[in-house]
Amino acid sequence: MSVLVVIPARYGSVRFPGKPLALLQGKPVIQHVYERAVQAARMDDVVVATDDERIRDAVQRAGGKAVMTSPDARSGTERAAEVAQTHAAQVILNVQGDEPLIHPEQLDQVAEFLLAHRAIPMATLMTRLTRREELANPNVVKVVVDQDGYALYFSRSPIPFIKSEGGGSRVEGHPSPYWKHIGLYGYQRQLLLRFPHLEPTPLEQLEQLEQLRALEHGYQIRVLETAHDTIGVDTPDDLQRVEALLTGNVSP
Repeated sequence: MSVLVVIPARYGSVRFPGKPLALLQGKPVIQHVYERAVQAARMDDVVVATDDERIRDAVQRAGGKAVMTSPDARSGTERAAEVAQTHAAQVILNVQGDEPLIHPEQLDQVAEFLLAHRAIPMATLMTRLTRREELANPNVVKVVVDQDGYALYFSRSPIPFIKSEGGGSRVEGHPSPYWKHIGLYGYQRQLLLRFPHLEPTPLEQLEQLEQLRALEHGYQIRVLETAHDTIGVDTPDDLQRVEALLTGNVSP
């Protein structure tokens, strides 16, 4: 049972056009993501999926593998599904192309879980949210789970609401009551190939979070805890913060 990693990457972005090619320590962001993904022990193949030749060429110049996907793809998940159609992998990981700090152990954690639990269609990661500035940041997605670790809801808003504190945003508590979602999705092959054919759903469209489509169509998402935090590059400010982290000028 093989594992495929697909890293969807597109050039167009409202907040940060061209961010996959933005330089981070002299290398494009997408190269950082690719190089971290190939370090994962459980991966059989890693592919960048894009509709932009500039991104494809940058990956190939760095010695990576990239394929062109349909310009009509509406999301990274659809690009991942397109690549999966030509690959026999049982488990496919969708690693966001703007996660240059993704840790190889995180990929192995999700892959090994799905290989061991074939009946669970989808898995992702979460870590304790402890930085107050991230709680109010809509680019940092929050998640709440049930007592068995399955996702109840994902939101760009701070969840849960702490009624005893009048809705205050307590993040210094031990442990923090908030969980940050990490931009890594693992799919059993059957669900990923079906996903592009599922109708977009109301909550997905309101939050602009594609994983809500799976929940609204009745698919369970197992959310695994990870000790590794990441920073998604959604804005030029995020890029500067990651640069500072990599050069050791600031603490995580």
